[in-house]
Amino acid sequence: MKVVLVVDTQADFMDPDGALAVAGADVLAEPMRAWLAGLSPADTAAVLFTFDTHFAETYASLPEAAQFPIHCVRETAGWQNVLDPEGIDPLIPVYRLEKGVFAMWEEPGLELQPVAGGANADRDAFFADLRESGVEDATVTGVAADYCVRWAIDGLVARGFRVTVPQALTRGIARPIEQVLAQDFAGEAVRLG
Repeated sequence: MKVVLVVDTQADFMDPDGALAVAGADVLAEPMRAWLAGLSPADTAAVLFTFDTHFAETYASLPEAAQFPIHCVRETAGWQNVLDPEGIDPLIPVYRLEKGVFAMWEEPGLELQPVAGGANADRDAFFADLRESGVEDATVTGVAADYCVRWAIDGLVARGFRVTVPQALTRGIARPIEQVLAQDFAGEAVRLG
C-alpha cells in the first residue's frame, strides 16, 4: 500500500499565464489525470492534494514574498486545482491540505479535509496512523520539484516512508527533480519512478 501526494497542482503554477507559472508544468495535467485515474484501491491507501494558500493582505510579510510574486490567493482562479479529484477511484480516500509555506509539515495544527465529506484529520496523526497500519511507501507528484515537492519528500522520509517520484509528473523552477534527488536525498529511501 502507498499514500499519494499531489503537490500544488494549482492554476497559478500549472497554467502558462499563472502568477507563478512553472516552466513545462502545463503539459503535466493530462498525464497526471490519467495516472490518478489508474490508481487502484487495492494498493492506494489515500490521495492527498496540497494547496499553496496565501492571502493578499498578509503575503508581503512572508519570507516567500522576497523570492516570488503573490500567487495562489485563496478562492481566486489561480488558487484552484487544475486536477479533478473525482477522476480518482471513489474507493480511495481523497483529502486536501491547505498550507501557507513551502513545507507542508511546518505549520502546526494543520488538518486534512476529506474531499467527499467526513471528519477532518490532524495532519501528523494521519501520517502516523498510515505508518502504524503498515503503509511504508509514498508517491509524490506535482510542482515545484525544488520547493514544495522537495519539502513534501523531506517530511515523508523523516516519518519513515520510502518515496517514489514519477519523473514525468513533476517540474521544478530552478532544478529538475532528478537534480533535487541527487543533491538533497542521496542515500535516502527516495527514487525516481
